[in-house]
Amino acid sequence: MKLFGTDGIRGKANEFPITPEVALRAGKAVAQVLRSSGHNRNRVVIGKDTRISGYMLETALTAGLVSMGMDVLLPGPLPTPAIAHLTKSMGAAAGIMLTASHNPYEDNGLKIFGPDGYKLSDALEEIIERHILGDEPEPRPMSPEKIGKAYRIDDARGRYIEFAKHTADNISLHGLKIVVDCGHGAAYFIAPLIFKELGAEVIKHGCEPDGININDKCGALYPETAGELVRQHGADLGISFDGDADRVIFTDATGTPVSGDRILALSALSLHEQGKLRGNRMACTVMSNLGLHEAMRRAGIEVLTTPVGDRNVIEALREKGGSFGGENSGHLIFADHATTGDGILSALQVLRVMKEKKATLAELAACMREFPQELVNLKVAAKPPLATLPGLQKLMNEADAAFGDAGRHLIRYSGTENKIRILVEHRDADSVDEWIGKFTEAVKEDIGVPA
Repeated sequence: MKLFGTDGIRGKANEFPITPEVALRAGKAVAQVLRSSGHNRNRVVIGKDTRISGYMLETALTAGLVSMGMDVLLPGPLPTPAIAHLTKSMGAAAGIMLTASHNPYEDNGLKIFGPDGYKLSDALEEIIERHILGDEPEPRPMSPEKIGKAYRIDDARGRYIEFAKHTADNISLHGLKIVVDCGHGAAYFIAPLIFKELGAEVIKHGCEPDGININDKCGALYPETAGELVRQHGADLGISFDGDADRVIFTDATGTPVSGDRILALSALSLHEQGKLRGNRMACTVMSNLGLHEAMRRAGIEVLTTPVGDRNVIEALREKGGSFGGENSGHLIFADHATTGDGILSALQVLRVMKEKKATLAELAACMREFPQELVNLKVAAKPPLATLPGLQKLMNEADAAFGDAGRHLIRYSGTENKIRILVEHRDADSVDEWIGKFTEAVKEDIGVPA
């Protein structure tokens, strides 16, 4: 597809495809494809994070939708998972989130959810894309009396806050001191409030958005920021969200970031102990550490491995009837509660395990050992198919033969940026360094890296 990538449409604001003109056409396209004859179904929830370009896109998107007879519900800045939840709970035909997640403020994008709260299938995204690009006939204009309306939804925050607390059975967090870094993003208001209402002492950071400071040296990409505050305040842990709060990264009481795989492992093991891990299985992506697989084998838990992307994890869980999975980047899917990755909900689940087991995060995270691993992101001049790069392919075959069962490599292009991601994992740390160097040189020779 030309517009949709691994997680919706994304790009630089005010440049194609993130322009008011495309947003207008996207609104019309969503109306055409997801319109329903059901009672009250011709409504769309539009959420956004705190980027300044959100105002521009929200207005254009709303215009396109109402011009096609759809009513628009506008709750203002809220996390992506809150929009997914509200779409389903309010009986809307679709939900649209304006965000570029962890990207800097210059970028923005659209994530679209269906009436069930799940991200759209590739087939539906392709149909919507064809309408946006003009590959399908233009819709007939609505007569004036059929034009839709736009409404501000004042109780949206409260709806989601109560839902999130309920997923953790409103457990008391009394006695916990937590650093909450919202990255000046979509969770800036509701996340600290939720933890405070449940009894925790909260030290806030990244909760003063100004339209351009989202993800700026704070939030999930910079867990060391929360880590430093944890040390300063003697907190029990740090919780860092990305721009749209569908991801969460933790730091322990020493201020040390805890890997996403360790969070996946402790969560899966806790659910397993409670008999809540449906099918005795969990799902993760190909990016997860071999140590996670080892820990799950010891516990008798089946691991479903998927391509990168939380949508792929969700699809695997839905297909196999699983209840938990996620990505080591901080996406956690508690499928009994949510239809997408939810940073706040995930943090509450981890906090509940800490309280119930009377254990520190570091103690819980010691449930697995990690193989030494390194991930390098290189900017590239182009993205030719990897299979057409002879030097890189030869080196990958050599690595496969050398590694055996002791390690692995994974090389892929980013779905949202002009980058190639090189992952090497091995029982021996020196082998990791050696092969990262070899793969980096091969990429430079075969593709070229911009100065």
